Amino acid sequence: MFTSDKGVVEEWLSEFKTLPETSLPNYATNLKDKSSLVSSLYKVIQEPQSELLEPVCHQLFEFYRSGEEQLLRFTLQFLPELIWCYLAVSASRNVHSSGCIEALLLGVYNLEIVDKQGHSKILSFTIPSLSKPSVYHEPSSIGSMALTESALSQHGLSKVVYSGPHPQREMLTAQNRFEVLTFLLLCYNAALTYMPSVSLQSLCQICSRICVCGYPRQHVRKYKGVSNRIPVSSEFMVQMLTGIYFAFYNGEWDLAQKALDDIIYRAQLELYPEPLLVANAIKASLPHGAMKSSKEGTRCIQVEITPTSSRISRNAVTSMSIRGHRWKRHEQPDNNNDTTELGILVIPEISVTNVAGERTGNGEKGRTLGEIDAQQHIQGVQETATDPRTESKSLPEIRRQKSVRKLMEDGVNSPGRVQF
Repeated sequence: MFTSDKGVVEEWLSEFKTLPETSLPNYATNLKDKSSLVSSLYKVIQEPQSELLEPVCHQLFEFYRSGEEQLLRFTLQFLPELIWCYLAVSASRNVHSSGCIEALLLGVYNLEIVDKQGHSKILSFTIPSLSKPSVYHEPSSIGSMALTESALSQHGLSKVVYSGPHPQREMLTAQNRFEVLTFLLLCYNAALTYMPSVSLQSLCQICSRICVCGYPRQHVRKYKGVSNRIPVSSEFMVQMLTGIYFAFYNGEWDLAQKALDDIIYRAQLELYPEPLLVANAIKASLPHGAMKSSKEGTRCIQVEITPTSSRISRNAVTSMSIRGHRWKRHEQPDNNNDTTELGILVIPEISVTNVAGERTGNGEKGRTLGEIDAQQHIQGVQETATDPRTESKSLPEIRRQKSVRKLMEDGVNSPGRVQF
């Protein structure tokens, strides 16, 4: 460790001790921009025999329990490196040199398993239903399976997975070690979008190291230092894959690809089905070429969404299409004046009354058969005349219609025409 790095860390340690509580938010905002400090802290953590390691771990824990969100994330970014250092020291059987790192990991764990009131947390996760659309799938593309899932979801049978309550731990043992570390990686993955690139790089590197140390692939990767095998659990490897999957699409393609291959290699040796399933699913979903993802800006997992088809077809029968069809039927080109006048011919309503002007008791039955036949005949003539194909026969029909209309008007106005 260089003298300049040591000076940066010592200044950081003394600055926080003299900081007033009112200046804590501004201090936390400016802290993430100090790249030289972050680099120096990584060097301190990577040296288990460093004299600055214990005060650094203590201050990182003070950051975490301060309640300031940005200080909490500042501590979280070193979590992968802290886990690796602890596992490496544990594999070398030199437990005493990792006491401060173990205390920091236990402190973070015990803070995360309780809420602000001190009650145990119970984390829940609802397994998504295939009958409901998401950024990953469309129910219409699944087929008959969507019907089964839909029926289950309507009856409130959605499966919910619970985690917790987790017990308090006073020390890390071989029995509870990976239970604690798996939960810590779960907390780290929950804040992945806030982690800087150097933290994602550290995550990919420690995943590779943990999986290949003590195996023949260690010589292929040319990793030096720890040569003993580091035991891992299936759940711990699944949490590692979660972070690696995020790193793929956020500027760390090469390191994430190497880490994924090493996890598959170790999972095959251990015969762990869960990591193999997740790792192969990630590998199958990756694009063929490396993603040219920017390291700046919003961090997210990119997925391809199947474009949804229009809900209403363009050729669907609607009320508007029926109206348009009706208007089109009655619209005719202006060929001559006779056909135009005939096309807008309006048949007046005929009301049959007696001599005194009183309406009959049954108006529908009061009409004579001759008037009803005449009216139907006029309508038939109108429909025939509006057809362009019968244009040559329209003149005789017009004369006949006028004569019938005149007879009807004369019959209605005559006082003795209709008797009831």
